[in-house]
Amino acid sequence: MQIAHAIQSVEFLTEIRESALVFPVLLTAHLCCIAVFGGMILLTDLRILGVALTKRPVGEVVNGLRPWKRLGFCMMVTIGALLGGSEAEKYSINPFFWAKMIFLACVGLHALAFKRNVYDQAGEFDKSGVIPGRAKLAAALSLTIWVGLVTFGRLIGYYEPRDKTPASIPAPVVVLAAQR
Repeated sequence: MQIAHAIQSVEFLTEIRESALVFPVLLTAHLCCIAVFGGMILLTDLRILGVALTKRPVGEVVNGLRPWKRLGFCMMVTIGALLGGSEAEKYSINPFFWAKMIFLACVGLHALAFKRNVYDQAGEFDKSGVIPGRAKLAAALSLTIWVGLVTFGRLIGYYEPRDKTPASIPAPVVVLAAQR
């Protein structure tokens, strides 16, 4: 909790948390990035699975969306870090936040496991006319990971700690409640 307090006490993160406008704007931008970025992931994975955009070459879909997916991912993570850092105490005790972070780590592991032998080879699938099983496995895992990440991300806002004594609730929440 001391580390979380130190993080959220950084001046610009405090200003984000206390702003009536900045935090909601960042949250909205984060959700928009998830929607757009997630849509591109969905299209890519569904194309690899042979379910959508079947008239488009696999390589064209995968490689055409790649720069936009990278940009969206960077924006999403940066904004998410600002949001998480601004309320670090609140998130540090939230099991849904930690589940989301595990799924985010799985995104990285998925990229390490499949980028070179699936996503970088997508153009080869068009030449052979067959999408290999490893590519379909990668796409199915990707969809599963992203659905989990988004699900736990949404659940973060609904978490209420069982023990609501002042010692268990992060200090800013106690102060705000006392001010009412």
